Amino acid sequence: MTQTKSPMARIIIYIVLALFTIYNVLPFGWTIMNSVKLPKDANARTPRFVFSPTGENYADLWLNASPEDFAPYGLALILIIFALIVIGFSAPRIPAPNSLVYIGCIFAGVIVAIGLPRVVNTAEFYDYLINSVIVTLGTLCVSLSIGALAGYGLARFRHVVSVYILVIALAFRSLPSLALVLPFYYLGQLSGLYDTHILLIFCLVAVNQPFTIWMLRSFFMEIPREIEEAAMIDGAGRLRSFISVIVPIMWPGIITTGLFTLLLAYNDFLLARILTQINWTLPIGIAQFTGGEDPGHVTLAAAASVSTTLPILVVIIFFQKYLIRGLASGAVKG
Repeated sequence: MTQTKSPMARIIIYIVLALFTIYNVLPFGWTIMNSVKLPKDANARTPRFVFSPTGENYADLWLNASPEDFAPYGLALILIIFALIVIGFSAPRIPAPNSLVYIGCIFAGVIVAIGLPRVVNTAEFYDYLINSVIVTLGTLCVSLSIGALAGYGLARFRHVVSVYILVIALAFRSLPSLALVLPFYYLGQLSGLYDTHILLIFCLVAVNQPFTIWMLRSFFMEIPREIEEAAMIDGAGRLRSFISVIVPIMWPGIITTGLFTLLLAYNDFLLARILTQINWTLPIGIAQFTGGEDPGHVTLAAAASVSTTLPILVVIIFFQKYLIRGLASGAVKG
C-alpha cells in the first residue's frame, strides 16, 4: 500500500472518513439527546434539536428515591468513579503490574456497585445491572480459564484428535442460538438451576467456549516452543512455565479474547430472556421499554441504552492498548 501524495485525493479521503464517522456516531448521539429530553420533546412530530435538557429520565430509571435525596450519594459515586478512572489511566506510572491495577479498579467498582443499594433506594433497573455484572464476570473468568488451557494444549500437542476437537468446536459454534435454547432450558428445569446466575453463566460459557479456544489457540501458535522449553530446562514444570512464562507473553491476546467474551455475555438477550424469569440482565431491561405504548418509554429506553453502553466504553478505553496489540499480534513476524 502506497501513500497518496495528491492533496485533492487526501481531501476526498478525509471527507469520506468524516462522513463515515458521522454516519456511525449519529445514532448514538441521537440516543443521548433523547435520553435528556422530556417525553413531549422526544415524541414530537418534528425533531427538536433545541430543548431544555433534563436528568429525570436517568433518575426514574435508576432510583426509587428523589434526586435531591440521592444528590450527596451521587456526588460521592461520581468522585469514586473518577478516582478509579484516574488510577486506571495512571497504571503505567504506578509501581505495580498494570494487570493488577486494572483488576483492582474493576474489583473496587464491583464492590461499590454491590454495596450501593444498601444506602440508596435503587430501582429495579439497578438489579439488572448487578445481574449483568455477575453473569459477565462469571462467564469471563470461566471461559478464559478453560479456553486458555484448551487453546494451549491444542497448540502444543498437535495430533489428529486435536483436529477433530477443533472441527467439533467450530461446528458447535456455527449452530444458531435457537437450536441451543431449548436443551439449556430443559437442563435448567431438571437441575433446579432455572432463573439462576449459575445456569446462565454455564450456558454462555458453552456457547462462547469454541470461540475462545480457537482464538487463544491462534495466539499460542505464535509463541515459540523454545521459550517454555528453556523454562522447563531450568526446573519449571509445564504448568509453572505456562503460568509464569507463557501467560505474561500472551496477556494482550488474553485481554483481546476477554473483551470479545465480555461483549457476548454483556449483550446477550436470547439466552438471558429464556433462561431467566426474574433475574433479568440489562438487554432485557431495555427491551421492556421498547414495546410499550407509553410515550415516556422512548426517553427511558434512550437513557437505559446510554447507561448500558457507558461501562463498556470505559472498559474498552482501559484496555485499548492491549486490544490493538492483541489484534495486531502475528501480523508481523521477525
